[in-house]
Amino acid sequence: MEYRQLGNSDVMLSAITFGAWAIGEAEVGGVDPDNLVKALRKAHEIGCTSIDTAPCYGLGLSEQMVGKAIRELPRDKVQVLTKCGVVWEGDKGLKWYKDLAYGDRVVNWYKYSGKESIMRECEDSLRRLGTDYIDLYSVHYLDPTTPIEESMEALARLKEQGKIRAAGVCNYRTTEMRTAGGVVDVESNKVRYSMLNRVIEDDLVPYCLEHKKSILAYSVLQRGILTGWDLPKFTWGSEKDNPVEVALYDDENMRRIRAFQEKIKSVAEDNGATLTQLSIRWTIDRPGITTGLLGATNPDQIVYDAKALEVSLSASDLEIINGYLTELEMELKLPATGRHQFTWMP
Repeated sequence: MEYRQLGNSDVMLSAITFGAWAIGEAEVGGVDPDNLVKALRKAHEIGCTSIDTAPCYGLGLSEQMVGKAIRELPRDKVQVLTKCGVVWEGDKGLKWYKDLAYGDRVVNWYKYSGKESIMRECEDSLRRLGTDYIDLYSVHYLDPTTPIEESMEALARLKEQGKIRAAGVCNYRTTEMRTAGGVVDVESNKVRYSMLNRVIEDDLVPYCLEHKKSILAYSVLQRGILTGWDLPKFTWGSEKDNPVEVALYDDENMRRIRAFQEKIKSVAEDNGATLTQLSIRWTIDRPGITTGLLGATNPDQIVYDAKALEVSLSASDLEIINGYLTELEMELKLPATGRHQFTWMP
């Protein structure tokens, strides 16, 4: 495994982070919690020591399962990443998603990052995780009803109290990240990034490189498109929320993407890798990317993904991939909003 420094902090993250999002019927149709625990422990065994979770993943269930998985592990040998700012109790903030079913519960999600809420959320997360500190604590989404400075004051206070080792944000634009950094040392930004979504290269990557901030990439495989496997039509979200992401599943765009993958298949084969592993390696090697978040619901999946770390792409390999990728970007037929629309979730 490869380990990389988180921003300017003393936290080291594995180059592949276990994404524990796949919890709860509202997300992916239900996952066996015991298999998740086994997958988490297998990840640690092979060196993927960083785990990303959040309170809203299964209404606390993901954090509970992560806590169960790390209970028998040396705490200083695992990095726990969790978040705040998406709540389902009360009605403060911006209502985001409504009437989400979790078993016999129906809840509404709000983006809310008031200081008192963040302080309370952190205590709840520590309890569910069964730990007395969080390695990276991030605001999950920008809350337009709360000043950024107020949210960051909460993170600064938690850091002073020793309850978090490092502060971060998710899905923030560069200007918002800069504002946040004026209050607390913001070590990272967790954002979407893949071969098919490179908008952060325009502005966010240069900013993070200049200021030594980490980028934590998620949707690395573009919701499965970059695996090369046959997939059902896009069903998560809507054209209103994610017009470009939905458009990628258009028959003609999928044909173009598959043609691109055929062109780079020889690079994968020459490196003893699959298209999935090639896509992962390409992503985590990009400038500014500290780690790639990859979900798994059983031990075999994380072992399969981690084999990407055995791949070493040469300059020639990258020239071939990036050349065909540039051609693909010109061929894709996307909405007029362009590729910028779906990087920043509503």
